[in-house]
Amino acid sequence: MRIDPHVHCRDGKQAYKETIAHVLKLCDEQGVDMIFDMPNTDPPLLTERDMTARLEKVPRDDLKRYRLYLGATADEAQLREAAGLAGQCSQVAGIKLYAGHSVGSLALADEASQKKVYALLAAAGYQGVLAVHAEKETLFTRLFDAARPSSHSLARPPQAETAAITDQIAFARAADFRGTVHICHISTAASLELVKAARQDLHITCGVTPHHLLWSMDHMKGREGMLYKVNPPLRELADTIALRQALKRGEIDWIETDHAPHAICSACTARWWRKSCPTGE
Repeated sequence: MRIDPHVHCRDGKQAYKETIAHVLKLCDEQGVDMIFDMPNTDPPLLTERDMTARLEKVPRDDLKRYRLYLGATADEAQLREAAGLAGQCSQVAGIKLYAGHSVGSLALADEASQKKVYALLAAAGYQGVLAVHAEKETLFTRLFDAARPSSHSLARPPQAETAAITDQIAFARAADFRGTVHICHISTAASLELVKAARQDLHITCGVTPHHLLWSMDHMKGREGMLYKVNPPLRELADTIALRQALKRGEIDWIETDHAPHAICSACTARWWRKSCPTGE
């Protein structure tokens, strides 16, 4: 079975970007049997009500190949509800923790809130998947300059990813978390080494995207460089090559597309070389 465990359908207020129906059509075309949909939608997927409303958007015949994640917040009641749903409902793939902002407002950037997530899930006996977008915001810089798109890789540097992964491993150990920590879309060889070392005593997996396997920050140089702007950013070619080799050796658990289309911003098309997107895209 071919599973894409990381896609972003945007049904709701952002349906103009992508829909469940269109993603499943792409699956038919590309031979993908199942998708796991991420919760940083508008509104985000947090509760049973959100889950039910989301599943109603999936054609009945396609429910067998659609799964979703519920988002993690610092609200104890919400987190316990999400843990219960993940344990009881086969349509819920797990819980997603955004340890740093990416797209949308669903993020727990401070360490205290992240620790709380692990502690609460461990206390609830949760043994499912906790998928993590691992970027530490305190290590972000202000170096991004839209006139130099490759500067995005410096604004969200590799150290922000490795520090966040180090945090997640420490939090999981401290809480005696018995579920599986999944580190989404690793972008550097150093990140992979942290995951490999942690496998001695934790259930921990990782995924890599096609763009982090095929492209480097060199692709962000030139007029079309902004089209390669992703979170986490593209990295040096040496990291791209190292991740390819690790995948061949079987050291990476998942290839995940992180499929997340965005509309072309007309404002950026006109003035991308002068400043960042005025709409926040």
